[in-house]
Amino acid sequence: MKPPEVTVPLSEHEQRVLEQMEQALYAEDPRLASTLKSNARGVSALERRKVVLGVLVALGGLALVVVGVMTQLIWVGAVGFLAMVLGGAWAATPSRHGKAHLGVVGPDGKPRRGPSGGSRPHRSPRKPGGGTFMQRMEQQWDRRKEQGPY
Repeated sequence: MKPPEVTVPLSEHEQRVLEQMEQALYAEDPRLASTLKSNARGVSALERRKVVLGVLVALGGLALVVVGVMTQLIWVGAVGFLAMVLGGAWAATPSRHGKAHLGVVGPDGKPRRGPSGGSRPHRSPRKPGGGTFMQRMEQQWDRRKEQGPY
């Protein structure tokens, strides 16, 4: 059973401001606005089920840890601890189903694609003679020091 939702009505001024903000968002970036609107529907039942199951596994693992301590069986406590960690991690990780992949957006507002067609940008090869990471950091430090405090 779902708990009743408590809603507070907006004043007329707040409604106008909200409508103006929505119109501006749709005018500026319709794709982002439609994505936000589809994500505003909430978490799916499958996602809720995953979180509940992960929390239950973690609680079961906690119970096993307690039983392991009380019976002085180390392996029971170790299994319980492993169940706690895995259940908590599984409940905390978002599901990948139906999620958009993040990428790099170019100056024209379109996603940049690498040579393989994926959403990752192409990384240019490192310049020969660039030095090691620490050498490059030292060079940057020296340049900043020469430029002054600001």
